[in-house]
Amino acid sequence: MSSFLLRLSSRKESDGRQQVIVKLTVSRQVRPCFKSGVYVQPEWFKASGLVIPRKGKYNYLEVKEAETAQDRLNTFKNRLTKICRSLEEGKEELSSKSISDALLLTNAMKVEEISIQSIKVARKKSALMVIEAPKSFYGWMERYIIEKQPSYDQTKGFRVLMRAMARYEAFVNLTDKKRKCFKLDIDKIDKETILDFFDYFANEKELADEYPKIFEELLAKYPADIKTIRKSPHLVDRGENTVKKLKKKLKAFFNWLNKGGYSTNQPFNGIEIKSEIYGTPYYLTLEERNQIADADLSSNKSLEVQRDIFIFQCLIGCRVGDLLRMTQSNLNEKEQMIEYIANKTKGKDPKTVSVPLSSRSKALVEKYWGADKKGRLFPFISAQKYNEAIKEVLTRCGVTRVVTILNPTTGKEEQRPINEIASSHMARRTFIGNLYKKVKDPNLICHLSGHEENSKAFARYRKIDDDIKREMVELID
Repeated sequence: MSSFLLRLSSRKESDGRQQVIVKLTVSRQVRPCFKSGVYVQPEWFKASGLVIPRKGKYNYLEVKEAETAQDRLNTFKNRLTKICRSLEEGKEELSSKSISDALLLTNAMKVEEISIQSIKVARKKSALMVIEAPKSFYGWMERYIIEKQPSYDQTKGFRVLMRAMARYEAFVNLTDKKRKCFKLDIDKIDKETILDFFDYFANEKELADEYPKIFEELLAKYPADIKTIRKSPHLVDRGENTVKKLKKKLKAFFNWLNKGGYSTNQPFNGIEIKSEIYGTPYYLTLEERNQIADADLSSNKSLEVQRDIFIFQCLIGCRVGDLLRMTQSNLNEKEQMIEYIANKTKGKDPKTVSVPLSSRSKALVEKYWGADKKGRLFPFISAQKYNEAIKEVLTRCGVTRVVTILNPTTGKEEQRPINEIASSHMARRTFIGNLYKKVKDPNLICHLSGHEENSKAFARYRKIDDDIKREMVELID
């Protein structure tokens, strides 16, 4: 039977937190250590688990954060236990490598989904076959994911990069006679290869049109959409922002290799990565938001429900992924607040976001209390259908104002009716944009939105509109 011993990483984060390291003892010979991705205050820690602070009048959020850390740590230990049991059931050797490899393969699975069968299926579906070649380029990329513990969305983006690089590697071998044995290597990849790959990536759709048979095979093996497994693979035009984001991900990977002593190669030396360019954020005015909230949609009950969820999101400003996961346990009834840990940053800095409920948001919570069979705060549909419903809601409510946007692919400005381009993220912009117009203190708003203070990402929400300009001029009138 496996046992666990916990310790804290010697490295302290800027806020004093330290990562919990889990030592798994399978036998005298097999005692691997794993980074849990759970960061805690040192005073919460003990070798057998975490010490939850005693709840008092002024430390509610601290207790909530410690409890969440304990839950995540227990889940990680349960994952390791389930992996060991599954490997034993399959009569496979329990070694540091076999456990680490299974942890890598099951990273996206829920604990209850892990079995020897699911591990074997994951091995077969792994188009990159990185487990059998731990020193391969893609093997290092997988280990980067395990060690860094990025959020779900960040992991998804990194796997998009991995698949694109695998297609690039195969494409070069099939089309360049001088590089028939071309293979990516963490120690040999150079600046020219990096630039060549991103030129390929930016123009991949055109190349697919030119070489349809080659890309039919490549996309079947390495799908462009990570949700697609050998079904209708497709490529889309890519804008400069997409290319820049993946450049940053690949550069971060090489920085990790250098910092960890895995490689001294620095292929990004001399490569400038400019910041992404975004247009001025568009969002609903308070008048438009209230127009939507007060509209009579009783003739279409399902649309009315999605309208109410959208308005609630406008009132608390969370990301749609966090909204979809909210249950009644996220409601602090005593303080009349919604509390959650933003999924995008939970692996890096899992601080609790606490947003007071207004009278309108309280009414929506009460309206749907107990309506969802799964115990969620609202009876959600899928994120995609939710976005489609939002567009229809705005159209029905007559909110069709034309706004200027920056086309993410062409980089050019366009004028579009707001109802045609509305999505769940506009609810977050509506929350932040209208708060900024009232308060004008970005760091204060960050505590409600879940952004880091002085966040560069937050800066693009701060639209300095004509009303604010007039108020500033009036200050010196």
